Amino acid sequence: MSEVFATSGTIAAIATAVVPQQGSVGIVRVSGSQAMALAQTLFHAPGRQVWESHQILYGYIRHPQTQQLVDEALLLIMKAPRSYTREDVVEFHCHGGIMAVQQVLQLCLENGARLAQPGEFTLRAFLNGRLDLTQAEGIADLVGARSPQAAQTALAGLQGKLAHPIRQLRANCLDILAEIEARIDFEEDLPPLDDKVIISEIEKIAAEITRLIETKDKGELLRTGLKVAIVGRPNVGKSSLLNAWSQSDRAIVTDLPGTTRDVVESQLVVGGIPVQVLDTAGIRETTDQVEKIGVERSRRAANAADLVLLTIDASAGWTEGDREIYEQVQHRPLILVINKIDLVEEGESKILQSQIPNSKSRIVTAAAQNQGIDSLEKAILKIIQSEKIQAADMDLAINQRQAAALTQAKISLEQVEATIAQQLPLDFWTIDLRGAIQALGEITGEEVTESVLDKIFSKFCIGK
Repeated sequence: MSEVFATSGTIAAIATAVVPQQGSVGIVRVSGSQAMALAQTLFHAPGRQVWESHQILYGYIRHPQTQQLVDEALLLIMKAPRSYTREDVVEFHCHGGIMAVQQVLQLCLENGARLAQPGEFTLRAFLNGRLDLTQAEGIADLVGARSPQAAQTALAGLQGKLAHPIRQLRANCLDILAEIEARIDFEEDLPPLDDKVIISEIEKIAAEITRLIETKDKGELLRTGLKVAIVGRPNVGKSSLLNAWSQSDRAIVTDLPGTTRDVVESQLVVGGIPVQVLDTAGIRETTDQVEKIGVERSRRAANAADLVLLTIDASAGWTEGDREIYEQVQHRPLILVINKIDLVEEGESKILQSQIPNSKSRIVTAAAQNQGIDSLEKAILKIIQSEKIQAADMDLAINQRQAAALTQAKISLEQVEATIAQQLPLDFWTIDLRGAIQALGEITGEEVTESVLDKIFSKFCIGK
């Protein structure tokens, strides 16, 4: 292992968020062979409380030399192997905030522990056989989940729903490899291989790998969310649309054009998918230097967004300003939002919609009256579904690393088929088959390199 992830010694870290004047409890986690000794040095449990595994003790944390009281706390004991890391683990449950947990952590470091590296607790859980790599990544996804669906998918990974099919595919490849190697070593004693049977088995494995690869886009969407930019001319109701959608007053709404000078952000969930909504400044030519900066930020937000909501004022009709903005964003995934529909007659609405360029998606809203939000969300989900992002199994979603390994496994299997078709010797069959086995093993950690571990666990928070 690299120095970054050296797993010897006893480690300590704050395992909860540290926020001034917030949080009733802060936890300092310690793992390693000296965890119990350190706890007995720092923690005083009055009375006849029993220091046994999976017990919670009440008492006081004191400085071991001065006996100065640091905090009134609880101590949770989890002895190996019945702990997260399969090492002795203790947790000091202190009062929340900053000072208590920082002082307790400092005492741990002064008395034999070292500060844990990012993800080192979970790394130890992996190295000690408690988790495989897919489960470790599931923990990171669960911590970072931004929607119930994302959390559910992360839990599926944590429960081994990805590891199980990967292990089965690898086992199937190993069975084929064993059949081939048996013919190489004992060719005279065994009947010849049936090429068609071997190819059929490889095709089944490749088909299942393809199914798993197809979950990547959905996985990325659940993890990173969808970035949506609301753009349009000043005073078309962009801020009203954001407020109605988010059911809040995030954006200032007035009758004066140019009120929004900067990008206003709101976090929503649509159909289980996290959505970052950006309300942008109205796009128009202006001599106001502050507004000009806001307009330029609006253009950048539109170009960086996954989806653009071009908002039009129905009462003003389709204007030259609308056309100019449309030409700037029409290359992006786009929904035309015809807002303020409550201010026009039905006939006027039909005339307006006939003037607007053809678009795959067009809805009408009256944001100030909270009307049309359901139609907007349905249109967004329809665009997502048209990209087949939700077509895969919703309980399963691979990440980029897993997708790369699966793709490599699939390529290796295709090479095996090509080798068989070329009627090359059996030894050649095994080369790419071993490549597929190794690629599948990298997903769960049965075949893993130091650089892969560094990359995965460095993304974790310190106390996880």
